[in-house]
Amino acid sequence: MKDRQTYDFTKKLLTLVFPIAFQQFMLALVSASDALMLGMLTQDALSSVSLASQVTFVENLFLLAMTIGLSMFAAQYWGKNDRTSVERIFAYVMKIIVAVSFLFFLVSLVIPSALMRIFTDEPLLIEGGAVYLRTVSLAFLLTGISQVYLCILKNTGKAAKSSVISSVSVVVNIMLNAVLIFGWFGLPQMGIAGAALATVTARIIEAAWCIFETARKDCIKLKLCYMVYDERVLRHDFWKYSLPVLGNEIVWGVGFTMYSVIMGHLGSDAVAANSIANIVKNLIACFCLGLGSGGGIMVGNELGAGRLDRAKEYGKKLCRLSIVCGAASGIVLFFLSPLILAVTDLSDTADTYLKWMLVMCSCYMVGKSVNGTTIGGIFCAGGDSRFGFLCDTVTMWCITVPLGFLAAFVFRLPVTAVYFIVNLDEIIKLPAVYQHYKKYKWVKDLTADHTVP
Repeated sequence: MKDRQTYDFTKKLLTLVFPIAFQQFMLALVSASDALMLGMLTQDALSSVSLASQVTFVENLFLLAMTIGLSMFAAQYWGKNDRTSVERIFAYVMKIIVAVSFLFFLVSLVIPSALMRIFTDEPLLIEGGAVYLRTVSLAFLLTGISQVYLCILKNTGKAAKSSVISSVSVVVNIMLNAVLIFGWFGLPQMGIAGAALATVTARIIEAAWCIFETARKDCIKLKLCYMVYDERVLRHDFWKYSLPVLGNEIVWGVGFTMYSVIMGHLGSDAVAANSIANIVKNLIACFCLGLGSGGGIMVGNELGAGRLDRAKEYGKKLCRLSIVCGAASGIVLFFLSPLILAVTDLSDTADTYLKWMLVMCSCYMVGKSVNGTTIGGIFCAGGDSRFGFLCDTVTMWCITVPLGFLAAFVFRLPVTAVYFIVNLDEIIKLPAVYQHYKKYKWVKDLTADHTVP
């Protein structure tokens, strides 16, 4: 019996976590290709787009919160074989995300320079970033739509298809980056605007493919009637468990954005090095993120099916894997550091900053993996979403953000020392995360009290 459970766990891990991890890797690869190609133009082009991408980062925080909330219920209702409830929650979340994504589209189109001034006071970076935001603005709306579709595919047994759609979109994006940034095949060299236009084109393809895929007979459908009328009990439960997630993402995301604001005011060398370090960190952390996202779906399916003991066992195995995954990711990053330094074309000062930032990122990986798997995956699978909000509020806004500002602007410590301080949050959280995990508040069937008619 134990061998059978191990087989089931491994099978789900391979068919769910690995496709999601690969999807995360491909998405991070877009940022890497932007950085590599724009860095070949000028360091200022790289820095300005990196700062402009903080707007994308903020939108993604909201999208992540809403899709985590969607996954909480979709995974459990799918485990219960309740397709109607999955379609209702799908329609409700889509309605919310379209409204918010449209707001990001409008603001980026109309006042891009004002947005850039939040992140830097250097005129060249503001000008380049404004060009990028204005051109990429439509992608904000399209990304919102496609992310809800991709989330539903992952939660309803089609994680591989979701990965294929997202990966093809990424490949198109990277190819168009090269063509439009450098002006290949007789096209004009568009630079920063070319990177933005490539992103918009890829998002059009991704959203259209998602809509086509869910039109198939065996797929969950987006029904207009559920968008117009949403069931009160479902709406209440969704916000009950999703608001803490949204609060957590806002607290964490704005805090992380503050890190960029701090680094953005330490000069273009610090911005460039920080940009590359974040891109590399995101690339290497992809399997860790996939483990959290896919693991949350695995646990949610078991909770929704009423198999609470099995969900608890899955949680234990996922936590162990997260430690191994984080350590392995850190080792890989450390040994790749010389190659990364060799292929980046930065100033001598920025190159020195980047060298030490990559060493710090290697140590950061274990904390990132464990916290991503527990807070972002296992805890949320059972609706235990308030802990992450409280944890990030304390660690970031009471410790790392204030210390980062003091280190940068009061004590004027070296750039690498400031970077070290603002990357302590994932390590500081670990003891509290472990203690909370052992309370097993996350072992809960959210659908036990009612089923949407």
